[in-house]
Amino acid sequence: MFAFLFFLGFVLVYALAAIYVERKVSAWIQDRLGPVETGWAGSLQTLADVLKLLQKEDILPAAADRALFLAAPVVIFVAVLAGFALVPLNAAVQGSATATGVFALLALVSVDVLGLLMAGWGSNNKYSLYGALRSVAQIVSYEVPLGLSVVCVTLVAGSLNLQEISYQQGLWNSEPQYLFGLRFLGVEVGQLGGFFTWNIVRAPVLLPAFVIYFIATLAECNRAPFDLPEAESELVAGYQTEYSGMRWALMMLAEYGLMLLVSLVAVVLFFGGWNSPLPNLGPLRLAEWTTGAPGTWLGHLAGAGWLLGKALLLVLLQMWVRWTYPRLRIDQLMTLCWKYLTPFGLVGLLLAASWRLLM
Repeated sequence: MFAFLFFLGFVLVYALAAIYVERKVSAWIQDRLGPVETGWAGSLQTLADVLKLLQKEDILPAAADRALFLAAPVVIFVAVLAGFALVPLNAAVQGSATATGVFALLALVSVDVLGLLMAGWGSNNKYSLYGALRSVAQIVSYEVPLGLSVVCVTLVAGSLNLQEISYQQGLWNSEPQYLFGLRFLGVEVGQLGGFFTWNIVRAPVLLPAFVIYFIATLAECNRAPFDLPEAESELVAGYQTEYSGMRWALMMLAEYGLMLLVSLVAVVLFFGGWNSPLPNLGPLRLAEWTTGAPGTWLGHLAGAGWLLGKALLLVLLQMWVRWTYPRLRIDQLMTLCWKYLTPFGLVGLLLAASWRLLM
């Protein structure tokens, strides 16, 4: 419960900061200034936008399906927020320690597809419906390579428990043999800790799986170059066209929340979870000092700090991609999924199974 409440408060603060940072990042990439007037360097602009949204009228189109239209933003937001309940915050704090946490999380987040379809259909607007159908087709399609990349990790780890996968990538690994006796500078990798025990380092076959995961999550989040459901030049604002005020704000909050959630899952699956990236080198026990033992105050604070820090770097990478690459056409989007990512995902699955078997 503590982990879920923490993430609930953190997502609200993170969204305010992330929107401001994205405005500044996009301005820097496009050689402009971004927000500059409201607060120091425009830092209060997002807060001003929130106050404006709170005062906006909650408009319900006359021809809209009232029940579907009003419920859609709530369904989208709740589906995304529920996923945080399964993410381990540190070595001792996890919302739901289910043994099938990976698949439970994927199942929960996939429910937001229903909310998107409800928003498009309930708006009784052709642009909203087109945007919703595009979004459903895109998300359902990209869940295939996304699932394959996640299965690659679970095969190598031999577990579906997110907390167990995190433990396996640190000093407190309960299965030393899982590191296959690899050595660096005469020291077993399991004793070095740090980035040496990350999944993508100790099992290099997972590096392509991460690339597939990252591309698929961009599509899952409707982020450019996969933002076809919200293509302004074609569909006004897609499934969001008829929404205003706080209902529209809930949709935006869900989008930024999903960016953070998929980044947290990527950190747990590929980048050591809450473990420190600093290794033990000789007398410098950096991995121990900067991670802390499970159950200690240092373990609580450092673990949460490393997890969130690495996830926020991935969020920043998503922002950079959005403002760097052009939007794909719908045929290019589907071709990338079914002709490239899915076959490569199957090959990655074969490699991961072979790695586990041979090692």
